Amino acid sequence: MHGIRLEAVRKAYGSLVIIDDLELQIDDGEFLVLLGPSGCGKSTLLNVIAGLEPATSGRIFIGGRDVTQLEPDERDIAMVFQSYALYPNMSVRQNIGFGLKMRKVPSAEIDRKVDSVAQLLRIEHLIDRRPAQLSGGQQQRVAIGRALVRQPSVFLFDEPLSNLDAKLRADMRVELKRLHERIGRTMVYVTHDQIEAMTMATRIVVLDQGRIQQCDKPEVIYERPANRFVASFVGAPTMNFLDGRLTRSGDCPAIACRDVVIPLPGLEGPPALAEGSPVVLGLRPEHVMPAERGGAGTIQAVPLMSEPTGPDVFVLMSLGDSEITARLPTGEKIQRHAPLPIRVDGRRVSLFSPQNGARLA
Repeated sequence: MHGIRLEAVRKAYGSLVIIDDLELQIDDGEFLVLLGPSGCGKSTLLNVIAGLEPATSGRIFIGGRDVTQLEPDERDIAMVFQSYALYPNMSVRQNIGFGLKMRKVPSAEIDRKVDSVAQLLRIEHLIDRRPAQLSGGQQQRVAIGRALVRQPSVFLFDEPLSNLDAKLRADMRVELKRLHERIGRTMVYVTHDQIEAMTMATRIVVLDQGRIQQCDKPEVIYERPANRFVASFVGAPTMNFLDGRLTRSGDCPAIACRDVVIPLPGLEGPPALAEGSPVVLGLRPEHVMPAERGGAGTIQAVPLMSEPTGPDVFVLMSLGDSEITARLPTGEKIQRHAPLPIRVDGRRVSLFSPQNGARLA
């Protein structure tokens, strides 16, 4: 078993706390993504797991073994950085096999392992080239190959795709996911890119100010964010937030927001909240849908601006004194500044506490 367990791990520089008594269990074979904004502590946490930085307190276990006081080369891990850090005067074969050479592995075994990894990463035709002759995506494959050839228990990735253009990032996301399925090793991946997190992770840990805000499957993080921070960080465009109070519109639960009442058919509100309780309504752009004029649960919005994206169009619209963004089909007829009947899917919206941002429903 090659999982990772963190027990009350804390990292501080004097009075500045970067990681605050963090508890986390990463299962054997899991692809776990550490997601959060710049400065939230995700790269620091990865460095602490790797042993590149010592934990101020707490314990770190890899494969059931306490590695808290061990050096990086004693932890049976391999790390891939944002920078490819390839040796420019060496070929692809020499770069991938360099670590094995330093460990005095026989040349024949190095060649066998390098050839196997090159085939796995589909770079065998590049094996005799030097880094300057490779594209960014090819160089990143070589850097990954250098980690793979060691056959460690755990792989750590620190924003490895951030130097690539959008097309290459998309391609490499697929390659990394395939790689994980093939080798089945534990992988911990740091990124601030929510698309990378959502598409690759078996679980996502959302970090903010050195604390775990939520740890769950990508679909749960997206559909049922634990608090307003997670809801605002995950999703593009971001979730709409409207301050209001619980009320009713006929037989339907609703939120009264400033000068408009938004019916929420299907909403199952928390029983502890009475009518009139203040809440923050969170609704993603796809929760807003066109409606038949005069239909049940319909409200009037006014489109202000549209952003076509191909299959969808994001529409900024006013809802009374508030503004929200809706995600509508491209074929929907939208006229700027003309009233547009919409409805909200109350089964999928979120309610948050106005005091601490915690999820209420």
